[in-house]
Amino acid sequence: MQSNDNKNAILAVVISGLVLFGWNYFFPQEVYQPKSEVTTPANSTKATETNDFKVKDSVQSKEIFTEEVTLINNDIEVRINSFLSVTFFKAFNSNSNLNEIFTKHDNLLSLEFDSKLVTPVFKFSRRADNSYTFSNDEYKIGGSVSLSDKGVLSFSLESHNVFTPSIILSSEAQVMDDGQKFNSFALNSDGLDVYKVGDDEKEYFEGKYKWLGLDFNYHLFSYLLNNELYKIEINNNTLKAISINPVQKFNFGLTFVKKNYDDLKKVGYGLSNSVDFGIWGLIAVPILRGLQYFFSIFQNYGLAIIFLTIVIRLLTFPLQYKSFKSMKKMQVIQPELQKIKEKYKDNPQKVQQETMALFKKAGANPLGGCLPMILQMPVFFAFYKVLFTSVELVDAPFYFWIHDLSEKDPFYILPVLMGVAMFLNMKLTPSTTMDPAQQKVMMFMPIMFSLFMINLPSGLTLYMLVSTIAGMLQQLFVYKKTA
Repeated sequence: MQSNDNKNAILAVVISGLVLFGWNYFFPQEVYQPKSEVTTPANSTKATETNDFKVKDSVQSKEIFTEEVTLINNDIEVRINSFLSVTFFKAFNSNSNLNEIFTKHDNLLSLEFDSKLVTPVFKFSRRADNSYTFSNDEYKIGGSVSLSDKGVLSFSLESHNVFTPSIILSSEAQVMDDGQKFNSFALNSDGLDVYKVGDDEKEYFEGKYKWLGLDFNYHLFSYLLNNELYKIEINNNTLKAISINPVQKFNFGLTFVKKNYDDLKKVGYGLSNSVDFGIWGLIAVPILRGLQYFFSIFQNYGLAIIFLTIVIRLLTFPLQYKSFKSMKKMQVIQPELQKIKEKYKDNPQKVQQETMALFKKAGANPLGGCLPMILQMPVFFAFYKVLFTSVELVDAPFYFWIHDLSEKDPFYILPVLMGVAMFLNMKLTPSTTMDPAQQKVMMFMPIMFSLFMINLPSGLTLYMLVSTIAGMLQQLFVYKKTA
């Protein structure tokens, strides 16, 4: 029985490691290449220095004069053309603009009048407050657009006729250097749904959506839809959202923002859901707050990771204390367990009875060393999620060769140090098994974890290294106290 318990404990640890790190390392997602590029009126028009240009109307065979207007509010600058498509968007919280993040993209608003799908060309009139009105006499539709200090471009359309609005987003597949983050279509209704741009699989569904957009490189370009009912079509590199209900008035917003959790909360519309903590959100948000707090003290996210890791280790120490004591008791009774197995090797039922009696006498629990570790796994996974998705670490330096905590260690020094620390920790940990095969499996784990970490963010590896060293110090303290 003891051998089975040890095997189960080892298996639990190994599987946890494989689930956390192995998938991303051994099965990196493919870089999807779109088969074709969608061309829209927004894509076929390019601004000139005078912001006035011509496009050819293939239906009416005449030239239409269009224009591009600019809205500015503090550090935010947005340009839109006569199709109400955004051609430039400078976010208030990022040095990058829309066209630098999404190298090839289009956004287009189409309207359906009496089963005829059109993209009206609007004429602009500037207001004194730097907002604009716009109108199209042919379809008897007009409206206004303004830019808020939170970076929301708000549109309001109204027509004498009933129309059905639809939004078309298209983009080219892109992937970051780490091979883990892709250009994706993101949709938020009751939860966040993400679809890789360039995926050949077609998707059709409908629901109420607060926003939808493009997500890449820690930035989000999104349409804000006020929880309206839409039919969604996703095909390769194009997303189309078609309103279920015809209307005479249509209000929506557009925003481009770096995915800083607090900035997204301020903008509203549920955009903070784009920072995908998954099922660990309840724990991940306090961890993020802890990182921000220590950063406010040290002005270095590497130091913030170190001190927050130590605090988490101290908070979970009661569980660790029980785990270390249980492992030591199991080590003490190993010789007696071996004697029981040899004495009653032909009577498995007697082995089980005598083993349970020995556990009770020694006050040892075979699950005592494993259960506390399992209880700590939510904290571990939440920390992993925060460090893997947090925009705070982007371009955040630590010291020496670590210039960006969101990128992998360029010289693989941290993964190697983490492996060495894990090896020393295992040498310190009392062995609860006499099985040489199990011991060899455990000795291989530091190498396995080091390999898992080499392409993951250096901030995450720093957390693992500090957590392992802190665990060793706690273990030494417990052994000295219980000696």
